[in-house]
Amino acid sequence: MSEIGSTLARRALGRELRRMRTANGLTLAEAGRAAETSPQSISRTEDGMSTRVTRLQMNALCDLFGATDAERRMMIGLVDEVRKAQKNKGGWRRGYADEIHYDFDHYLGLEDAANRITAWNVTSLLGLLQTPAYRRALAWAESPSAPPEQIEKRIEWATRRQALLLEDKRLDVDVIMSEAVIRNQIGGPVVMADQLQHLLNMLELPNISLRIVGFDEPSPLGLLSGSFILLEFPPLPQSKLTEPPVVYVEEYAGDLFLEQEADVQRYRNALRDITRVALSKDQTRQLILDVAEEYPA
Repeated sequence: MSEIGSTLARRALGRELRRMRTANGLTLAEAGRAAETSPQSISRTEDGMSTRVTRLQMNALCDLFGATDAERRMMIGLVDEVRKAQKNKGGWRRGYADEIHYDFDHYLGLEDAANRITAWNVTSLLGLLQTPAYRRALAWAESPSAPPEQIEKRIEWATRRQALLLEDKRLDVDVIMSEAVIRNQIGGPVVMADQLQHLLNMLELPNISLRIVGFDEPSPLGLLSGSFILLEFPPLPQSKLTEPPVVYVEEYAGDLFLEQEADVQRYRNALRDITRVALSKDQTRQLILDVAEEYPA
């Protein structure tokens, strides 16, 4: 997770900058004048976007805000964390930039930074658990007219992303899925047989938790919420600030990133209801084995 500083430090810097500016009743234009930059640049920084902020600019803003010594040290420290992380900007994704949509690239930055991912899947598997053949079937369904080499490049980066994340023992992944996920024949029987065996292998990893909600005892809130991912983050290395969790909802027409405390709590409530009816690890393994018998060996 090499981009922890890049994503989380930008978000923390932006959140603290907005807090200090609004607490002093100052506009974006006033902050921009103090930092000798545009209001748009201040706004992008507050939104956690990738912008260039120097120590000189941050000191000028701290002067404008009447920041305490502790606040100034914190803000300068965040600027340093952002600059240090940006030296490796893009990381492994740089070679696949043309294949990654902006919204999903934003999600990948959060995923790289997370130390815990909790996912609820209703119809198809979480990307981190997909085999290349399963992912290929979904990619062709999504982009039937795409050139084959483009599809294969997507599979290549998805496979690399999966390996990097699952090999990092600092990341805990908790996946709960509807029984429909293992019964929907994505790619056909042969692909599903291989995919189910892959899930059985994933069950043995120490940082992966996998459970199924059976058809006979569904979660009402889980059905209403649809699929989503809750991302939680570790403290930043220097400032020790901890970013609030984010809920990611991938929809056909676009992605949602929910950060307001009330929104996140709503999805936590759904997770509690889903977890309450989920099968145990052993029951999940047995159900996967039972369904696997329906597919060719």
